[in-house]
Amino acid sequence: RAGFLVSKRSRVPFPLMAMPRQSNKYKRRIKLIKPGLQFRLIGAFLGLCALSFLLQSLLIGQRLSEAATEMPSGGNYLQELLPSLMFEVLLFSFGLLLPLIFTVGVLVTFRIAGPVYRFEQYLGQVARGEQDGPCRIRKGDELQELCDRINEATLALGEARSSAPEQERRRAA
Repeated sequence: RAGFLVSKRSRVPFPLMAMPRQSNKYKRRIKLIKPGLQFRLIGAFLGLCALSFLLQSLLIGQRLSEAATEMPSGGNYLQELLPSLMFEVLLFSFGLLLPLIFTVGVLVTFRIAGPVYRFEQYLGQVARGEQDGPCRIRKGDELQELCDRINEATLALGEARSSAPEQERRRAA
C-alpha cells in the first residue's frame, strides 16, 4: 500500500509496508510482573464485584420475598425455598465469576505493571550510567506517553552531561 503512517512512539513517518511485526522474542511470558501492584488492583476489582453480587442477591431476595407474600397461593413454598435459592445463586456467582474476574484482572494489569517494571529497570540503569539508548516498551502496553516523556528527559539529561565537560574546558581556558 502506498502512504505513510506516523508512529505514536517515534513521531517519524515510515512506510505502511515496512511496519515490523511483534516477534515472540519480545512477547511477555510472565503475567505477574509486579505482583504487589497487580494483586492490589485485582483485589479492588474483586472486592467491588463481590459487594455488587451481595447487593444484587439481597435486592432479588427482598423482591422475591415481597412477591411471595402477595401471592394468592404457593407463597409459603417460595418463602421456604428462598434461602437455599439465594445461597445457590451466590455460590454460583462467587465460584464462577470471581475466578474469571481474577484471570481477566491479571491479563489486564500486566499491560500496566510490565511498563512500570521496565521504567524502574531503565531508570536504575540511567542512574548508574549503564544506559545510553532510549527506553522501549512493547506495542500494546499502556503508558506509551510516559515512556516518551522518560526518553525526552533522559535525552535532555544526556545532552546536559555531554555539554558539561565542554563548558568546563571553556571556563578553564
